[in-house]
Amino acid sequence: MLIRNPALHAPIQSLRRLGSRSLATHSPIQEKDCTSITPPYQTLIQNLEHVRQILKRPLTLAEKILYSHLADPVNGLGSGGRIRGEAYLQLHPERVAMQDASAQMALLQFMSAGLARCAVPTSIHCDHLIQASQGANSDLERSIENNKEVFDFLESAARKYGIEFWRPGSGIIHQIVLENYAAPGMLMLGTDSHTPNAGGLGMLAIGVGGADAVDAMTGTPWELKAPQIVGIHLTGQLSGWATTKDLILHLAGKLTVRGGTGRILEYFGPGVANQSCTGLATIANMGAEVGATTSTFPYSQNMQSYLHATGRGPVARAADAAAAQGFLSADEGAEYDEVIEINLSELEPTINGPFTPDLATPLSKFGSFVKEQGWKDELSAGLIGSCTNSSYEDMTRVADLARQAKAAGLTTKVPFLCTPGSEQIRATIERDNITSTLEDVGAVVLANVCGPCIGQWKRDDKQGEENAILTSFNRNFKSRNDGNKLTMNFLASPTIVTAMSFSGKLSFNPMTDSLTLPSGESFKFSPPTGQDLPSNGFIPGETSYYPEPMPEPQPETEVIIKKESQRLELLEPFGSHFVEGSGNPRGLELPSLKVLMRVRGKCTTDHISAAGPWLKYKGHLTNISENLLITAVNDEGGEMNVAFDHDARNGQSETDTIPNVAKRFKARSQPWALVVDENYGEGSAREHAALQPRFYGCAMILARSFARIHETNLKKQGVLPLWFVDKADYARIGSGDVLETIGLAELLQGNPNAEIKVKVTPRTGDVFEIPTRHTMSADQLKWLRAGSALNHIRSQMN
Repeated sequence: MLIRNPALHAPIQSLRRLGSRSLATHSPIQEKDCTSITPPYQTLIQNLEHVRQILKRPLTLAEKILYSHLADPVNGLGSGGRIRGEAYLQLHPERVAMQDASAQMALLQFMSAGLARCAVPTSIHCDHLIQASQGANSDLERSIENNKEVFDFLESAARKYGIEFWRPGSGIIHQIVLENYAAPGMLMLGTDSHTPNAGGLGMLAIGVGGADAVDAMTGTPWELKAPQIVGIHLTGQLSGWATTKDLILHLAGKLTVRGGTGRILEYFGPGVANQSCTGLATIANMGAEVGATTSTFPYSQNMQSYLHATGRGPVARAADAAAAQGFLSADEGAEYDEVIEINLSELEPTINGPFTPDLATPLSKFGSFVKEQGWKDELSAGLIGSCTNSSYEDMTRVADLARQAKAAGLTTKVPFLCTPGSEQIRATIERDNITSTLEDVGAVVLANVCGPCIGQWKRDDKQGEENAILTSFNRNFKSRNDGNKLTMNFLASPTIVTAMSFSGKLSFNPMTDSLTLPSGESFKFSPPTGQDLPSNGFIPGETSYYPEPMPEPQPETEVIIKKESQRLELLEPFGSHFVEGSGNPRGLELPSLKVLMRVRGKCTTDHISAAGPWLKYKGHLTNISENLLITAVNDEGGEMNVAFDHDARNGQSETDTIPNVAKRFKARSQPWALVVDENYGEGSAREHAALQPRFYGCAMILARSFARIHETNLKKQGVLPLWFVDKADYARIGSGDVLETIGLAELLQGNPNAEIKVKVTPRTGDVFEIPTRHTMSADQLKWLRAGSALNHIRSQMN
């Protein structure tokens, strides 16, 4: 498509004037018009009264927020009974936020729905496509040029549908949402797994795939299986080197990457009130690492102060009134499905990793851990910031350490990279001389984007070498940061990362150890102190990065997609297996499926659809599907990115890459299935991890267990996810075996108690059947029957 209005190019072009910052503002943020971001508290409270008449029991905070957003608060919970972990809720979220990588596919799906505007306020944030290399200005300018085609598409779509468009350089989606949109008691969806970051402001922010976002954007009720609620009771007070980052690192070690699946983490107790709003956001952000649906906290004085400091006084005043009515905290006597006790006074700094965010080691034992593993006692780089830890408080604590080091004549021993979370943070820390303080000791300040945290790091050293980095990020899977599977990423607080960057050794413990100065004297860091809010207020910085608030749609705008683009392509609807002409002889059962492979062990969405250099194809399903499962391990042989084609023909080899075998199956019109291990699809809310298998013809995935977001994404795209009843059956099925569902037809015909079995016809051996269980709701079965959720939505609109 071509654009009618050439002025649409102007905003992206103007960003190349990076050095001038001609529109930067240096006065504190003034109070904003908060009409579109203030939850309708009185309506929500009224909705909750209907729910109370049904449930007749005290409610947790998470329940209050969820149930007050029911599409039908009178009948949405039926007659009550067991809700958590059982009932499916039909909800109306108040807002949608999308980052630039995932927004492409979400918008392509939304466009096919044929609506003129979004049903709820929606925003797009350009943060994932900027590669970190040399520093903020040059990285931003180069990446804007390299991704201009995608940014033009996103901006033109935003203009057409009335979406707020945050330009490259404005900041990371989660920090911007916290600073601008988050509000106590709100329900929001975001197309990124770390959307729960906004829970630091006492709301429910849930990471979803693009198709889920389209539900909210089209006004379709969004479905969520009611999570269980885990209460995290905080007592005591953090002190010394311990931070909120250490709390969530410690908790990840207790819960593991699966411990939060199907659950909301709700923090309460006297230890909550003392934490800064951004500190709570760090905790909520990394709840994604234990699989939690989201995390939340009762409304506090620090939340109120943060709202006022970021120009949202009207939200604070409305929240004060709602809190006075009991809406923004749990009822006295509310019961949780599990309660975990944590005494903050006993916490010490914790380091998690490598290769998984739940391997937690207290700092006092980390040096011994490194020695026991036989790793080199060397740190190759320290990285701080990202969406997890880039607040003003984080940066002031780090700057305190930098001042101590500078006074002693020290500079960092290893590359030390700092990523501000937003333009607001960047401008404020520059004004307050925090940036210069960090640069004085060796820091390189990167652009206000995701960068190394998500693999957008052009790292020239250590490629192919085993090495260790320390980061204040949230996720540390193999190859994630620099593309090197031998890089061990250890997660820690920004202060621990900073202090250890001055040592260059993994065994250094800044709480107890000293450094030798050039003079030969010893130097020991004092515990750092920080400031949660700037004394002189936040300043917005470069205002040309920011969107027009609440823009009206401009329907005459043409959305820009070049005809021969390799970055963007319009979506063709997936076909249904259950309609006339589908070629399926089995009626309402799935057609006979060939098993493509049995996937061994941890298989995250990074394994299923790698990021890094592949991010540029997020809007082009054909191209990005070339990376399908390329780092997954085949359990039959133990090799990476190897699949078997037992029906190879015309001189084809019997082994090939996983994407190539999948393409062969598609060319033969052979629908297929995967057999996978525990917690399949953990990690990022990467919708492509469901779209790509579906694109190549996957119809069913049999798993020992699924991660929540990924299982929902599969359902949205018309793939049937089934769980083994007996996990040992995983090993009984191999590539080339034929699978047939038994009982799906009964389920699709309306029997909610129907069970699905799978008949297995092995390549060799006797036929057998295995029991499975499913988590399909009545609405999700409609998606499966239609071929995808979007197909069903479109049919309802027509």
